[in-house]
Amino acid sequence: MKSLSMKLLPWAGYLIAMLGLPLIFNSVLAISILNQMAIAIVFALSYNMLLGQGGMLSFGHAVYFGLGGFLAVHALIMIEFETVYFSIIYIPLVGGVFGLLAALFIGSFSTRKAGTVFAMISLGVGELIAASSLIFVSFFGGEAGVSGDRTYGPPLFGIEFFQNIEIYYLAAAWVFIATLFMYLFTQTPAGRMANAVRDNPERAEFIGYSARWVRFISFAAAGFFAGVAGGLFALNYEFITEENLNAATSGRVLLMAYIGGLGYFIGPIIGAVVLTLMNSLLSNYSELWMLYLGILFVLTVMFLPRGFAGFIMMHQVAWAQGKLKHLLLPYLVTGIPALLFTSLCIIMIELSHHEEGAMHVLGITLEQSSSLSWILLAFATAAAFYATRRTLPQLRSAWDTANHIGDPASTKEEDTTAKGAKQS
Repeated sequence: MKSLSMKLLPWAGYLIAMLGLPLIFNSVLAISILNQMAIAIVFALSYNMLLGQGGMLSFGHAVYFGLGGFLAVHALIMIEFETVYFSIIYIPLVGGVFGLLAALFIGSFSTRKAGTVFAMISLGVGELIAASSLIFVSFFGGEAGVSGDRTYGPPLFGIEFFQNIEIYYLAAAWVFIATLFMYLFTQTPAGRMANAVRDNPERAEFIGYSARWVRFISFAAAGFFAGVAGGLFALNYEFITEENLNAATSGRVLLMAYIGGLGYFIGPIIGAVVLTLMNSLLSNYSELWMLYLGILFVLTVMFLPRGFAGFIMMHQVAWAQGKLKHLLLPYLVTGIPALLFTSLCIIMIELSHHEEGAMHVLGITLEQSSSLSWILLAFATAAAFYATRRTLPQLRSAWDTANHIGDPASTKEEDTTAKGAKQS
């Protein structure tokens, strides 16, 4: 009973967080960002089923997101003209079914191969569907896309879904359901075998499992949940265009999953939140936010190959031994100059792009044409970098101490005893 309650506790916290966030951040902008996060979480988790769990690198995952979104918008249009009659709460399910059908068809031939061949097939299919969306105007709407109106659906318990906050709570319900079912899929034999096929397909074949069929099942499930995300997108924005099908959207979900942490279930959730904040907030303050996103991706690949979730999970040993507190001070000593170095680099990049007038940072006036401004920035950046490098050995020592299993003193005593016994 206790183990069951411990397993349910994270899910209860997850649900409470989703329901409570609008009470804390209740502005129009905040609700809009929360809606975007909800869509991104389902989309990123569906991609993790492919790459993180199944080892299938796809450059065309946006196809199932976009096709699900297009059919969802057409379902809204059919509700508007009373061709069909059902509540809009089922719209994400409509998108999921169409995403599943598309995945069943495309996966029937693409999952026969793995590795680079599969990645190239996914890229080709993605470009094919994106080009077709500009040709078959009757369904895809051409460059203008297709728009619908969610307000024509029948009310649900008096809720007509006119406001964004109502759409958020509907999206939160679908996000929780989709997240739960995607997690349960990882616990099924199909989900476990997807991990086995990812790590060693030859061995999986040797014990009697078809690697191709395992990939196909994971591919179809990922297509379904990507379609659900597309249906949520259609409900939130009430329109969808070719941009939701193309390679840029596929690349964006890859970044979410990789930066958050592939292979960890919570990783895509972290990545979706980070990229949504960068897209929604950072883009309001800087035109170079895509540059910072690219730098973040490169740094993640170089220094955090397991993503943010992997970095968090690296602290398991220290947490289990109660030594996590020993890392707090070293993190602060190294983190403060590192944060200062990062901020100064950003200021230098922004100053090089700032062409009109002076740039004011914390009451300091900087001018692009002033040599003194560049000299001061360069000196401060070099000093922050030097301070960061000087504190790294102490951080490494504290890390080794916190992650050492057992008591160092007792280990040293055991080594001394063993050495004396050997000499005698």
